[in-house]
Amino acid sequence: MAPEHDGGEPGKPEPSRQSLRGLDWFILFLADVQTGFGPFIAVYLTTQKWTQVEIGFVLSIGGIVGLLGQMPGGAIVDAARSTRLVAGAAVLTICFCALGYAAFPVFPIVVTAATLHAMASCVLGPAIAAVSLGLVGPLRIGERLGRNARFASLGNGVAAAVMGTCGYYLSSRSVFVVTFLLALPTLYALSRIRARDIDAAQAHGAALKTADYSPVRFRDLIRQRPLLIFAGAVLLLQLANAAMLPLMAGVVTTRSADWAPVLIAFCIVVPQAIVALTSPTVGRKAQQWGRRPFLLLGFAALTIRGVLFATVTDPYLLVAVQLFDGVTAAVFSVMIPLIVADLAFGSGRYSLALGIIGTASGIGASVSTILAGFVADRFGAPTAFLGLACVAALGLAMIWSIMPETRRSETA
Repeated sequence: MAPEHDGGEPGKPEPSRQSLRGLDWFILFLADVQTGFGPFIAVYLTTQKWTQVEIGFVLSIGGIVGLLGQMPGGAIVDAARSTRLVAGAAVLTICFCALGYAAFPVFPIVVTAATLHAMASCVLGPAIAAVSLGLVGPLRIGERLGRNARFASLGNGVAAAVMGTCGYYLSSRSVFVVTFLLALPTLYALSRIRARDIDAAQAHGAALKTADYSPVRFRDLIRQRPLLIFAGAVLLLQLANAAMLPLMAGVVTTRSADWAPVLIAFCIVVPQAIVALTSPTVGRKAQQWGRRPFLLLGFAALTIRGVLFATVTDPYLLVAVQLFDGVTAAVFSVMIPLIVADLAFGSGRYSLALGIIGTASGIGASVSTILAGFVADRFGAPTAFLGLACVAALGLAMIWSIMPETRRSETA
């Protein structure tokens, strides 16, 4: 794939419809590919007579590598001449990892595949955000990120249904074969994004490509107070959010074991549907109203969700409570890359800044499940839910009191 052009000039031409549609389909098929590495791994390895300890070790390896690789992954994307090439290499890596799972479910191969998959995933997210920014520029990135979130949600929903059906009627191994085969439409969609439509300077967060331009240093980037505040807010977001659905799944199972699988499925599908329906609107309105109102809305919805999980006893009403999860997901699936684009503007370190926020997110998610599980075991699930709601309320207070508005105007 050819490198993107080093434009950055004012009056950049509109990206072609082909490139924009190509990005839509790439995100949709990529979501299909990534879905194959969700809970299907545990199911498949169980059918291969793996112990729970071995399965847990593999999942932990992926989680640790994914956490440690966020900032290096972002730095790789920033240094690349072609973000499309990085994305394509990551897709191929993930698909061959899927083939490794399917063909050789032995410990060394599976551990290697889990490690490579986590490493590839660390560059895919920043690469997609960078391509999006390079296509449309900083003033229209909000609506583009909303569209990205819509197609990712649609891809997740379709893939879960298709792979679940394949796993039921064929075998759990077939899920990874399907994942491998999805590389073809994914890479074709990526090839439809024209290199000349991507402004490489904008993709990396540079304000203007000039002869004496050089990206800011890492130590200067992490000293930016708004970026650190936002990283802290995202850490609190994941600390409050990551454990809620697993904890609620346990509660539903104890109260209605027969209907638990169906109810949990609805609890996953409902937020995805809300994200698909509302994300483009969130991105568009964020440019009109600013970022802080949506951050406040997302944290408020998370706080209310935690309180309701602690007080609602009817397992069927818990599905309705998941509407608030959809609100939070729709907001932050757009706001995280959008606010980072605001904060990294002119630095040339957009993907690295995304990696910093991704690291904070991973830390919060890792601590959340451990902490909430401990509290639930000692004091009960309602207390754990209230504790998570308090963490979300703390994030709400942080946004209200110290997080600055980051929206850029056309004259900024």
